[in-house]
Amino acid sequence: MLKKAKLRHSEYYDMQTMYDELYSRSLNGNNFYKLMDIIGSEQNIRLAYRNIKTNKGSKTAGVDGLTIKDIWHLNDTQIVHEVRKRLEKYNPQSVRRVFIPKEGSHKMRPLGIPTIWDRLVQQSILQVLEPICEAKFHKHSYGFRPNRSTHHALSRMISLINIGNHHYCVDIDIKGFFDNVNHGKLLKQMWTLGIKDKSLFCVISKILKSEIEGEGIPTKGTPQGGIISPLLSNIVLNELDWWISNQWETFKPRNARSTGFLQYARKYTNLKDGYIIRYADDFKIMCRTYQDAKRYYHATIDFLRKRLGLEVNEEKSNVVNLKKNASSFLGFKIKSVQQGKSKHGYVAKSSMTDWAIDKTKRILKKRIKEIQTSPKSENVLKFNITLIGIQNYYKYATKIYLDLTDINYILLKTIKSRLKNHCKVMKFSETSEKFQKRADGIKGYTKVYAVQNTPLLPITGVHHKSPMNFSQDTCSYTAEGRDKIHSNLRAIPRDV
Repeated sequence: MLKKAKLRHSEYYDMQTMYDELYSRSLNGNNFYKLMDIIGSEQNIRLAYRNIKTNKGSKTAGVDGLTIKDIWHLNDTQIVHEVRKRLEKYNPQSVRRVFIPKEGSHKMRPLGIPTIWDRLVQQSILQVLEPICEAKFHKHSYGFRPNRSTHHALSRMISLINIGNHHYCVDIDIKGFFDNVNHGKLLKQMWTLGIKDKSLFCVISKILKSEIEGEGIPTKGTPQGGIISPLLSNIVLNELDWWISNQWETFKPRNARSTGFLQYARKYTNLKDGYIIRYADDFKIMCRTYQDAKRYYHATIDFLRKRLGLEVNEEKSNVVNLKKNASSFLGFKIKSVQQGKSKHGYVAKSSMTDWAIDKTKRILKKRIKEIQTSPKSENVLKFNITLIGIQNYYKYATKIYLDLTDINYILLKTIKSRLKNHCKVMKFSETSEKFQKRADGIKGYTKVYAVQNTPLLPITGVHHKSPMNFSQDTCSYTAEGRDKIHSNLRAIPRDV
């Protein structure tokens, strides 16, 4: 919904036409020289402020201790003046270092939090660079891009297994990707995309070399936590996307008659049959045979080292036969399971990863503890909202009910021991109609626990939903693509 709001803001601040033109020119292969004029325009800066104002990160302070609330009192003219002044002789302040738990392991991930004014500068740049880069990005890169999501990447992987008969998966783990991006290489890649404004390069170089509090000036890496970092990381790995894609998916044979070429290529050429799906630095290459997968594995490691200067974690990288073992992707565990009536005799089955199950137990136990400490309706609602978020993300796993049953078994003990003095038991059929709508497939006689007359949602109250592939004509920078976005929004019920 946040991305839809950004689209609405662009239309409101009358910048959409400019972004559409940048996208169209980029598709044409044009070069861009005077981008700083657009970045520093009044409407673009006002839009950046509007987008950043609703961003959760804007409430986090940088090294100067300021948040969005500290600049709320300024009017539009003052904000535009301040951002323009900074863009003229850009000299970013230090970045505040914060550590958060790393997904899928017990290590900590370093984040760099820029000051609120530096974030405004980065947002202004991002808005102008995004349409140019979107036109050049590969269609099966799904991370940190408008309108795309983790579920689109999951759906693409499942489609390649079920329809394409691709049961061999190349798993490659890049060692500390965000910390090892080569700055010079990144700027050359931007130049190749047609971004040739040298004054903009000066600003981006300074963003990349922003001093990290307590650590000094970095010589490589993109600062995770910065607004522009996800776009810069996509620019780096875009070269990898197209290199893999051009080996098979987008390979153009010399003769114009290319119908049925891929079937011919499988039999009579040395081309490697493989398709890339990427979400940020997490990517899979799906292949039909073990030989193709092994060739992709070695070639990709070589490409990452020699062309992008990135090291691979060989302990976590391998070729997986999905008929025998599962592969983890974005919190889901995917495996090919025998099923006689299917097209190729096997279908993809998915479940939550062990780490996702442990994390869910940990989060929900924390919410129950909060209810025990302060048995108020607000804390029960907080538990329910957290649970709905977990259910909405993982309901695309085919074995979601079994996974949530496992979680429910553990949490029922926690609820009984921690909330025995604060809760009462009621039947699900006795709860309100609105509450019952939020839980799928729960029988009326099922026990539900309530605190302060506010019931806790049943953990298993969700049905599996098949993920949908991303519709490639959905785009924020074409009139037809925006119509599709708006028409999809009309399908949302009023109460939501």
